[in-house]
Amino acid sequence: MSITRRHFNRSFRLALAGGVLGVAQGLLSAKHALAESIGKTPKSMADWMDAWTGERARDPRGGLFVYRFKDPMWALLKPISWRPNEPDSKIPPVAVPTGFVTDFASIPRAFYTLLRPDGEYTYPAVLHDYLYWTQQRSREEGDSVFRLAMIDFQIDNATVQTIYRAVRAFGQSAWNENQRLKAVGEKRILAKFPDDPRITWAEWKRDTSVFASE
Repeated sequence: MSITRRHFNRSFRLALAGGVLGVAQGLLSAKHALAESIGKTPKSMADWMDAWTGERARDPRGGLFVYRFKDPMWALLKPISWRPNEPDSKIPPVAVPTGFVTDFASIPRAFYTLLRPDGEYTYPAVLHDYLYWTQQRSREEGDSVFRLAMIDFQIDNATVQTIYRAVRAFGQSAWNENQRLKAVGEKRILAKFPDDPRITWAEWKRDTSVFASE
């Protein structure tokens, strides 16, 4: 069965219509209640979180500096990190090291007109890729990090929900494939980058000396 863009959009809107409005109204009410309790209206979401937690909300750290292989694969030239802003979150911080190789968001080509693989959710997608590769946490937690990080990047709720539902529904195959690749010895954290921009990831990874220990 083929899925057209029109069918995708219509199904998604119907699925979200009942819940999004209620959630938004609840958040707005909570925000106003908090504003009244502290005697002023918060100027921004960061101010709101500061008032709630008593400390500055923790934003993502480290600009996204990447090396691009000839094929659509990238490696971090500098580390990045993130920790949840939610005061009651039990999810620990995520730190992705220099050299980690990613394909950004693994979105099927059929949906490129809706969701670009290098869209505004790229930073959260790298966090997600790293957690899916290392598998030191559960897949559910990795997907939650993706969702929360997209919210921190102020990505619109429709896009957040679309991507989150997609990774929950279809992410197991990527998780399993990473397990298979690691079992046959593939690595994803580079210690050395190519000087020739014509080198593909498939060619570069054949040389095991270019990798850091994982």
